[in-house]
Amino acid sequence: MTRHFLADDDLTPAEQAGVLDLAARFKSHPFSHRPLAGPETVALLFDKPSTRTRVSFAVGVAELGGIPLVLDAATTQLGRGETLSDTARVLDRQVAAVVWRTFSQHGLEQLAASSSVPVVNALSDLLHPCQLLADLLTVTERIGPLPGLTLAYVGDGANNVAHSTLLAGATAGMHVRIGSPVGYAPSLDVMERAAVIAARTGGSVAHTTDPVDAVAGADVVSTDTWVSMGQEGEDADREAVFAPFAVTPELVFAAEPRAIVLHCLPAYRGKEIDPVYLDGPSSAVWDQAENRRHVQKALLTFLLDPEVLE
Repeated sequence: MTRHFLADDDLTPAEQAGVLDLAARFKSHPFSHRPLAGPETVALLFDKPSTRTRVSFAVGVAELGGIPLVLDAATTQLGRGETLSDTARVLDRQVAAVVWRTFSQHGLEQLAASSSVPVVNALSDLLHPCQLLADLLTVTERIGPLPGLTLAYVGDGANNVAHSTLLAGATAGMHVRIGSPVGYAPSLDVMERAAVIAARTGGSVAHTTDPVDAVAGADVVSTDTWVSMGQEGEDADREAVFAPFAVTPELVFAAEPRAIVLHCLPAYRGKEIDPVYLDGPSSAVWDQAENRRHVQKALLTFLLDPEVLE
């Protein structure tokens, strides 16, 4: 059966841990597995602008021995209304996997339903699961084993990074707290899914509208831009609402003294995050950005050959 990675909870806790272990091995031995040697091709489809996703997947596919085929989805027949099922049936006769950065989670699910090769969610409006694998690898490197750690996310609780933080953190057995203003809470469906997972892994999930309560005693403080792609016209309104949730020394003081700070980038310095948490000793942001490549290589390797984790 073809495995896809459309949501964080498409991996079991054991699979998530295995992918992270494999990613750590890739980081120290970049060419230890080359499942795309031949070379085989991976289609990288982009509906949205990208720096880290485009670069990390393109370099990663090359390091796995393959050829990254980068496509602007708008300039393919998808942009002219070709159905997702027809697109999948064309692509899976040409490529070993499909990576898609897009808007609709439902569109990803439709593409995967018709694809005989792995489909990877490189970002949708609902979820950003590859980012969270990188976050978890970074936390493991900087702090240690994930189960029992507290991960606090502050900012827009309704965005894709917040949703993936809940699902991936719960899968890892972490205690996840989302701090966001009234009206910007996570999806109830995602909260419920994460709570079910956390009940099995020993973790927990919670939402609060108090930023200090969110980060109190946290081992990790994470944030994201307040204005996601497509929301640019809401800048001023969002800044006023989210200002109390900015990652500042005053807020981070409530976290554990050893706490690290994550930001998936791009960052808007002096808005959602004080520059000291990008450039100072508490910042794990640049490791986090690099780790996208390593976890995505591990993920693709697993999807192409699940037995690699055995």
